[in-house]
Amino acid sequence: MRSLLPPLVLAAVLAVAGCTGAATPNAEGTADGSSIVIADSTEPATLNPLLGYGRDGVSKIYDGLYEHRADRSLRPQLAEDLPQPAADGLSWTVRLREGVKFSDGTTFGPEDVVATYRALLDPAAGATERPRYAGLTGVEQLDVRSVRFTLAKPWAAFPHMLSLGVLPSEAFHVPLKEVPPVGTGPYRLVEWRKGDRLVLEANPEHAGGLPEIRKLTVVFVPDDNTRAQRMQAGEFDGAELPARLAQPFTSAGGMRVVTHRSADLRAVTLPTGGVTGDPALRMALNLAVNRAGLVENLLGGKGSPASTPVPDTMPEFADPAAAYQYDKAQAELLLDQAGWTRGADGVRAREGVPARFTLMYPIGDVVRADLATAFAADAKAIGVDVQLAGLSWEAIWPRLGADALLHGSGTPFDPDLTAYPELHTDNPWGYRNTRVDNALDAGRTLLDPAQRAVAYRQFQHAYLAAPGMVVLAAVQHTYVLRDNWTGYQEVVDPHTHGPLSWGPWWNLEKWSAR
Repeated sequence: MRSLLPPLVLAAVLAVAGCTGAATPNAEGTADGSSIVIADSTEPATLNPLLGYGRDGVSKIYDGLYEHRADRSLRPQLAEDLPQPAADGLSWTVRLREGVKFSDGTTFGPEDVVATYRALLDPAAGATERPRYAGLTGVEQLDVRSVRFTLAKPWAAFPHMLSLGVLPSEAFHVPLKEVPPVGTGPYRLVEWRKGDRLVLEANPEHAGGLPEIRKLTVVFVPDDNTRAQRMQAGEFDGAELPARLAQPFTSAGGMRVVTHRSADLRAVTLPTGGVTGDPALRMALNLAVNRAGLVENLLGGKGSPASTPVPDTMPEFADPAAAYQYDKAQAELLLDQAGWTRGADGVRAREGVPARFTLMYPIGDVVRADLATAFAADAKAIGVDVQLAGLSWEAIWPRLGADALLHGSGTPFDPDLTAYPELHTDNPWGYRNTRVDNALDAGRTLLDPAQRAVAYRQFQHAYLAAPGMVVLAAVQHTYVLRDNWTGYQEVVDPHTHGPLSWGPWWNLEKWSAR
């Protein structure tokens, strides 16, 4: 059962702590700063990159051929230089680094890259990441230091997909679920207490040198309020918290509150079955949402309104004019014209079917719960009844095609990585739009940056004319950090963030004790 300090009491306690002027002790009490304890809202289901771990290229345990840097660019990691495309765009060649070892002491080489990506592509292996690589048809070793990837069609964003963690070739003699977490990254697994914590230690074989933070403990605390309380109690050295729960820590001695811009978009999915498949209702809901009000009032200004899946953190692709204007009157007119009439209870109906649907959100997620509540209020104002359901992810996944979800996704690296899987035909919600498909296909296959920018602007306007969801905002991420280390560098976060991926700890292996 949850036991929480009231917000005013929490603020008072932290204010007293702030008066001491002294840095707070580490959570584990290590004077040299060699260990750190961080709370995470989500426990990984697996530590295998082929099953979804470290999707955006920061995983602590593994390295990919490339990594994303703070400026969103790619930098070689296990590769020696940037990948080279063939003239027709149907293959990319990668030259590999020498002198790299896995955490078990075995030597990294091209056979490991080939084995990892062939296991990814093998339907019998059951890699859950395989659908994301649908355009990849093969990989082969060219010589002792080079590999080549072949594609069905040109894929401009493909180099970003090469951040996938690489496993040793010897690992694949067992099913993927049984493959041990052995990588070339800065840390290696020591202990995983399911439902509680995961403990990593510095990898002595790491090519980048031994990190000064030798021990990383990640404690899993799904509930936002509980995470804030335990952070206040001194159990953690860092945690992500919603802005309103992080605010009291601004006056705490030895603490920092930092905010990251992000490409983490929040949207209401609208499955095509049932009332949410009606084009007029979809458009009306997009016009009825006061996005600026959501950002200002619910997010405390920690975010930016968004109408399409191309956030403003990708200015070379985002079109500022591609936005819905809040217009409740127009939303109601659209519903009237489509035959949705208000009943005595204020809820619209058409041919005896009420304008009612369920909106799911992950229980314990304060931001999504707040956004879902606000969205439901805006929908109610135009006569649409949204029933809220806070559920576990285990309960949410089977219902994605039937019920709406307060969805979160996005990366700042390339619009193809988010827009294509979510809105191209065969997306989980059943949305189909030929103009959207054509623009997304162009954005994927064109290699010229200027031509791609045009394609994504066309996509945004095609989507606005016939939306498939209600994109609400790109949320900023707020973190509380114990200020006992140097090395923090602000980044633009993707949706996936936390101590095992992005967020303030994305470059933890470079941190030093003060």
